[in-house]
Amino acid sequence: MEQTQRRVIRRRRTPKRMNIETVQRWVASAILFHVGSVPAITLAVYSIGVAADDFGRGVGLWVMSGVIGILTAAGILAIFRRFPLSPWLLVGILPTAVTGFYIF
Repeated sequence: MEQTQRRVIRRRRTPKRMNIETVQRWVASAILFHVGSVPAITLAVYSIGVAADDFGRGVGLWVMSGVIGILTAAGILAIFRRFPLSPWLLVGILPTAVTGFYIF
């Protein structure tokens, strides 16, 4: 008996062309995310230790971390030309909300 072999032909999927402005927006938002989230998270975590010794300074650092997080989220929304008042702003407050449990 002779077996017939089927030859599978796979077509290469050509990648979808992307607009250069879209790539620039993604790169700029990734840079802004890194530049804004590192200080926001650092201040939020550092405020826990400071609040143990001096509660007022700790809360001040904690609030600054929230402001930086909100501004970072609003900046990313602005890069993508979205309305700045969005539920995505809650992502900017996330480090502040998590560390608030340890401060209060």
